[in-house]
Amino acid sequence: MTQYDKNRLIFFDTTLRDGEQSPGATLNINEKVEIAKQLSALGVDVCEAGFPIASNGDFEAVKRIAQEVGPLLDNRKSGEEMVICGLARAVEGDIRRAYDAVKYAPRHRIHTFLATSDIHLKNKLKITRKQCIEKSVAAVKLIKSLGVNDIEFSPEDAGRSDKDFLVEILTEVIKAGATTLNIPDTVGYLMPEQYGELINYLVTKTPGADTVTWSTHCHNDLGLATANTLAGVRNGARQVEVTINGIGERAGNTALEEIALSTYMHKGFFNVFHHIDTTHIYGISQLVIKRTGMIVQANKAIVGANAFAHESGIHQDGVLKCKETYEIMSPDLVGVPSNLLILGKHSGRNAFRTRLETLLKDNPSYDSKILENDEEFQKLFKNFKKLADSKKKGVTDQDLYALIDDFLNIKKCNEFYILKNIHVTSGTNTIPTATVQLIDLTGNVNEASSDFAEENEEIAGNVITDAHIGHGAVHAIFQAINRLVCVNSVLRTYELKAITEGSDALGRVVVRISEQNDQKENSSGNVAILGEMKEKERLGNSSADVYRGEGADNDVLVASAKAYVNAINKLMSAKNVLTQSTQ
Repeated sequence: MTQYDKNRLIFFDTTLRDGEQSPGATLNINEKVEIAKQLSALGVDVCEAGFPIASNGDFEAVKRIAQEVGPLLDNRKSGEEMVICGLARAVEGDIRRAYDAVKYAPRHRIHTFLATSDIHLKNKLKITRKQCIEKSVAAVKLIKSLGVNDIEFSPEDAGRSDKDFLVEILTEVIKAGATTLNIPDTVGYLMPEQYGELINYLVTKTPGADTVTWSTHCHNDLGLATANTLAGVRNGARQVEVTINGIGERAGNTALEEIALSTYMHKGFFNVFHHIDTTHIYGISQLVIKRTGMIVQANKAIVGANAFAHESGIHQDGVLKCKETYEIMSPDLVGVPSNLLILGKHSGRNAFRTRLETLLKDNPSYDSKILENDEEFQKLFKNFKKLADSKKKGVTDQDLYALIDDFLNIKKCNEFYILKNIHVTSGTNTIPTATVQLIDLTGNVNEASSDFAEENEEIAGNVITDAHIGHGAVHAIFQAINRLVCVNSVLRTYELKAITEGSDALGRVVVRISEQNDQKENSSGNVAILGEMKEKERLGNSSADVYRGEGADNDVLVASAKAYVNAINKLMSAKNVLTQSTQ
């Protein structure tokens, strides 16, 4: 185990484990690796990459992160590799599975846990306190026997556990070899004073307390996760368990950005330091939003859209005269991109390329190599010119990021279908109708559609066309697409957000779909809306794989179509992989 400076605050990020337990926040393996790389560049000390026993997919994700991200040292102020951690219950099978996943990382940890509150011991585990201690000690000893020297133990539901029993069990796991003791307020029950007092009590009363790192893990059920975590730091905790944007089960977890900036702005008050590169916070916040589809509220601290906005005339006047009057930190400190008007419709390729190079260099969430391919750059430039022609006030950095995101999102999945055109009729007393044209790259021509080759802009495929009515314009578009690709889907979520201000702003749409489990023969391609399904049907589709699609455009209907086609391509790709694996 690494011996840390007593005043160093260790950031343990659990976005990929606890954060992914947020309803609808499912990530695939590549997305987890992508986020883990940015956590490393952010300066996170420990990454809880997953729960390896939970599924083969979780195991593979943790293993790949250990192999690919574990050795990285880019932008790490500490000069140390990020510790890759796997979660395991106090069960031999869990522990061995976790070890098999994390062992590839130069620095790895196993985090084991067992509930200690009487509520859990009696009603869930049905064991005595003595048995609880025995199981916990056995788990820690097993981890140590595997050659792992970085061992974390959590008494689940510590916030509602008897304090003296906590002292007893923590004393024994320290003797067994635990190096980090995490005190979870699992259900977000405690007040800040209560949580701080609990940490102080355990740190002062537990024999061997000075040989381990004490950690916080707080949930936001009462909106107090950040306050409780900071109270823990004030009372001796030197590790904080956090997630990007505060995502997590139920009301979420402590937000990494809030702890990083609170302790940075009040170094003397907390008397701690950390190695988080705050200028990367906004970038990874946006990455997590894009990959999970969980949009943060506008007034979210640090990373919300309004975090640095001033509406009040008095505030605006003060900020114009002196920013410090109403801003305790600058947008630059957390990496918020400028909304200055950089480019317009008269900007040429060189200006566009230069600005993109600057943006990509300053944001580790993006790979600047996308500009090395001239064909791809020309496609990006064409999309930029189209946007610039439609935006009277010019194109901002935020717009450019959206263009890049839209381009990369399509590039990252196998394309079976490309959106060619949509025409929508809708109104107050009109039945919404959508006509959709797709370019079919599968080679399987839908007989009900037009069948002719499309070779425009070097895209070779069959153009297929269909029309459908719907509850509204967006629903009609989705129905038409489904009939073209012969899929019955469940629309789980639909989210629309403006990228910048103004009526000509780009709109970003995120959809989540799954394939209906009860598809009927000769289906015409129905789109079922999850909230409108009967309970039996909803439960029958609750375990289906979910596919997320994204699209951006000035026209929100076009953005919706692009997002839906993107999701369909991911669904088709997954089905194709499954078919090949069974042959």
